[in-house]
Amino acid sequence: MSADNLRTKLPGLIRAVRRAGCIVTWITDPVHGNTVKAPCGLRTRSFNAIKDEVMAFFDAHEQEGTHAVGVHLEMTGQNVSKCVGGSQNITFDDLNTCYRTQCDPRLNASQSLELAFVIAGRLRKKRTHAWIHNLA
Repeated sequence: MSADNLRTKLPGLIRAVRRAGCIVTWITDPVHGNTVKAPCGLRTRSFNAIKDEVMAFFDAHEQEGTHAVGVHLEMTGQNVSKCVGGSQNITFDDLNTCYRTQCDPRLNASQSLELAFVIAGRLRKKRTHAWIHNLA
């Protein structure tokens, strides 16, 4: 959906689902919507776009007072170079070094862990804020 669309459209969708009285499990799939073609012709994804979409998902739910429950990611424990960005700073020029398969671009082991720590930090912040709020 992209981070921008999540920030503008997801809150209304959340409110509509709430008004309808439906009980849903809110899960985001930020990898699928962020595929681009690199100048070399390979399909890739931007780590930053994926991270931004995950944060937008959490932002929208926080804004609406609902719970973001799950994140679906395409990832591998292999040291592939299929998604650009992240702490390894993989660039378009690096894609050919270890692209390995023609299946959809997946986050590599380092990018997967980096995103997991970003999500954990966000969840910890929310949990700590709720805990402090309950003490007051």
